[in-house]
Amino acid sequence: MKINSGLIGAIIVTVCCCLPFGIVAIVYAAKVPGLAAAGQFVEAQEAASKSKMWSWIGFGIGLVVILLNIILQVAAS
Repeated sequence: MKINSGLIGAIIVTVCCCLPFGIVAIVYAAKVPGLAAAGQFVEAQEAASKSKMWSWIGFGIGLVVILLNIILQVAAS
């Protein structure tokens, strides 16, 4: 059974958006292959879902911070 761990998205979020939430997403994504190899498919799917959730949280927070930074810089000039 092939489960998409969301590792690439987690790495992109870590590098581009929000480091703390991206690291959490990477940790969950890294668990997926080991759990799937052990036959624990439900746990692997849960870890993949949590990885994707943390990636989206990090993306959203990173986007908000970037937009606030742009707004504050425009308002200061």
